[in-house]
Amino acid sequence: MSKRAKIILFIVGGLFIAALIWFGKKNQKNIITYETETPFKTNIVKKTVATGTVIPLEEIEIKPQITGIIDKILLLEGSKVKKGDLIATVKVIPNEQSLISARGRVNNIKIRLNNAKIQYDRNKNLFEKGVISRQAFENIELSYDQAKQDLENAQNDYLIIKRGSALGGSAANTSILAQMSGTILEIPVKEGDQVIQSNNFNAGTTIASIADMSKMIFEGKVDESEVGKLKTGTDIEVSIGAIEGKKFGAKLNFIAPKGTEEAGAVQFKIKADVSLSDDYYIRAGYSANADIVLEKKDSVMAIKEALLKFDQKTEEPYVEVMTGENEFEKRKVKLGTSDGVNVEILEGLTMDDKIKIWNRASKEKDEDDK
Repeated sequence: MSKRAKIILFIVGGLFIAALIWFGKKNQKNIITYETETPFKTNIVKKTVATGTVIPLEEIEIKPQITGIIDKILLLEGSKVKKGDLIATVKVIPNEQSLISARGRVNNIKIRLNNAKIQYDRNKNLFEKGVISRQAFENIELSYDQAKQDLENAQNDYLIIKRGSALGGSAANTSILAQMSGTILEIPVKEGDQVIQSNNFNAGTTIASIADMSKMIFEGKVDESEVGKLKTGTDIEVSIGAIEGKKFGAKLNFIAPKGTEEAGAVQFKIKADVSLSDDYYIRAGYSANADIVLEKKDSVMAIKEALLKFDQKTEEPYVEVMTGENEFEKRKVKLGTSDGVNVEILEGLTMDDKIKIWNRASKEKDEDDK
């Protein structure tokens, strides 16, 4: 063998030995040492958040009793009113055909009344002379009285069509009055706007909406997966978007018996009475969130949810518990309430068990990766 071949062979052998040494050290560094945690006692509160709005408990809409045009608006939005206060007035623009028909009815009844009076006067003299019986005279008197009443009714109908109210009326239909005490939330009409009365075929034009702002409720929706855990009378906390850093107490008083489908999920309406504070003015329609406690456990054994694994076949939860130095065994556990971070352990562990923290290598492994 030549000298050059020996040198090459020597170099190759040296590299081979160096590679073995390097791989040996590498394998030693790859030994992973897992860290562990033990169960602990804690309070677990499972909550859900319902989104919604804060609205008045009592709110009504004021509608006109007659069709016409807004003549005057006497109050502004935000004004405090008492029941019976005048909000606006409506000017009646009569329908010409209806007006002519009503006037013709009045004239016809006047003709009938004149004829009835002539007969009444004639038969009265005959009755006083004993020519006709009392029954015959009373029938004629009844016809005369009915004609007088018919004329009065027809005249009132004519005035209502023409002016919106009859003479001597205690409250004209043209006056828009507050039907409850509270705050005017909205006046959606302006002077000169035409309004329509409320009837069986038309909801009518809203002239004003009034609400009692001292009684507010939260109205929101919860998912069907959580509505079964709610109970009326539960205390909740309401956070209003327009008021930062303040939570208002509320009591759940209504859970809808029927849900509505929204974006593929069934939602159920809930309502809660909100306890107001004199330091804050709550406006109708504020967006809000309600924190609702679904389940609460005090001082229970728990672990972090990140320590759990689930069997691929049975989907049962388990953890790995240390049995010796860097040795672990698989142990099934029974879970209770979870808040998304910690989960209650009902069976399978003791307070002294050391549970493997997944994907945590030793310091040497971390330094080698760097």
